[in-house]
Amino acid sequence: MIDPALYNRARGCAVGAAVGDALGMPLEFGPRRPLEFLVRDMLPGRLPAGSFTDDTEMGLALAESLLAHHPLDPGDLAGRFVAWYLAGPTDVGIHTSRVLKRIAGGTPWPEASQSVQALKPAAAGNGSVMRCWPAALAHWNDLDLLLADSRQQSQVTHPHAECVEGSAFVNAVIFYLLNGENPTAAVEQALQTVDLPEPLRAVIEAAPGREREELENSGWVRHTLESAVWALLNSDSFGEVVVQTANLGRDADTAAAVAGALAGATYGLRAIPPDWLKVLQGEWPLGSGRTWRAASLAALADRLIERSPHER
Repeated sequence: MIDPALYNRARGCAVGAAVGDALGMPLEFGPRRPLEFLVRDMLPGRLPAGSFTDDTEMGLALAESLLAHHPLDPGDLAGRFVAWYLAGPTDVGIHTSRVLKRIAGGTPWPEASQSVQALKPAAAGNGSVMRCWPAALAHWNDLDLLLADSRQQSQVTHPHAECVEGSAFVNAVIFYLLNGENPTAAVEQALQTVDLPEPLRAVIEAAPGREREELENSGWVRHTLESAVWALLNSDSFGEVVVQTANLGRDADTAAAVAGALAGATYGLRAIPPDWLKVLQGEWPLGSGRTWRAASLAALADRLIERSPHER
């Protein structure tokens, strides 16, 4: 029998990622907000208030692929990403768009991913860490498989080592949180578990001690993980983790989505402010008319964790 506390944390992870995404959406591309003027409500931006973005949409595609194939089938995932891309999402990252356009044109996903990476070999965006959380829920009781699928889902679009291992790190933290560790211990154990490239490791290790004004919060995977770890280890509630992250501005929705997944796995669904849950919304698959809300995201989390122990 699965511990009820695990259900609460897993639901918190799934819903928390979408909540962070939606809270950060209107703050994306903006400046860092002054501490005395932090945004603490779901506001409209390029989408209606409470709407999640491509960060969560791609996470849902990964979740559904994991429910269909356990372990992950990267070809199936690539196909779902392409279907999402061709449906015309409101936003899609430049790097991700280039990869998916090539796959849609008939290029096999490994070649498409590697060829786009070769255009800018040093590019290490946050497009795979933003969506990786479903692999942590699907493999909450199998760390080796969790790490393998976390890396695999990144390689479909983001094969840079910092993206691949950054995804593994995020989900390793979630793994330890789901299994009852506190945030500090979870981050420390994930750092010991994942063979991070040294520059990324150094950024994460230094993150808790950084000053707010020092955080760049850009689309670089280093900056996203820096912001998320900083907020997680310097806040004591779900709300403060995502508020502090989203109000850093710039790539606010992605950083807050990652922070929300981590905070949700820490504090659980019951710790997420009800006013945020009431307005949370998003459509998936695009054009289907199916609206996802907090309850349906929580039910998805249940399906992911229940699949894991019964199909080994």
